Amino acid sequence: MIGPQSLKALATGRWTVPVLALLAEEKGARFARLVGALGLPRDSLVRTLGHLTALGWAMRNPGHGHPLRPEYVLTPAGEEVGAACTRMMAVRRRLDIAPESLPRWSLPIIGRLDRDWARFTDLRNALAPVTPRALSLNLQQMVAGRMVARRVEEDYPPTPLYGLAPAGRALAESLAG
Repeated sequence: MIGPQSLKALATGRWTVPVLALLAEEKGARFARLVGALGLPRDSLVRTLGHLTALGWAMRNPGHGHPLRPEYVLTPAGEEVGAACTRMMAVRRRLDIAPESLPRWSLPIIGRLDRDWARFTDLRNALAPVTPRALSLNLQQMVAGRMVARRVEEDYPPTPLYGLAPAGRALAESLAG
């Protein structure tokens, strides 16, 4: 299983997971290939590759390619994360999970809910520095996208709990390997 810090790092950008998955599948790719295959704007790819390089998960392929047409490969540290991203993208395609169903904090939420059902405050504490508003909006999107299930315990006061729905469970299993 990918650790909580890695899940937070994966959640920082919309294109982080698809770029890592493509780099893992193809054992590296040129900048133009990444733009063409993923259909993302060039500036978004520049930011994503900069983020992945800063994390130590990707690097320019030394001694290969022209400086204006670089090729990127995964580092040894990025290979495990890249393999998990490849599995996750396969699950997303198989279950037809729309990108809107996976907002920014979705991967850390899935990682936390993989263990057990949790209250909102437990999630907020585990996912710091997430704000209550961001967590609430993410949970609403994930419930609407059938990634997370919500149930209410009949205590006094009633306690809402969040857990993984079947699609969320499939994504959690893909992250575990």
